[in-house]
Amino acid sequence: MPVEVSIPGPLRPFARNQSRVALETRAATVEDALAELWSLYPGLKDRVGTEDGRIRPHVNVFVNADNVRDLDGMATRLPAACEIAILPAISGG
Repeated sequence: MPVEVSIPGPLRPFARNQSRVALETRAATVEDALAELWSLYPGLKDRVGTEDGRIRPHVNVFVNADNVRDLDGMATRLPAACEIAILPAISGG
């Protein structure tokens, strides 16, 4: 099954206004999936990832219901059927 990536509203302009992207190849890790996503939509890379290949501090990435920060980060293995959700932190007062 392909990996489905949920794109939040603020990042949709960088993904041709799509709310969901199905990745055609079978990525093994979060890093693989994000690399494929960024190859399709390069404008997302600088908004989600850092120059040294980590997830930006103000962005959370979930595999199904689990935050990858609580797992193995970019090395988190992807299950056979999964959804990756990218959620930028929202602040306000």
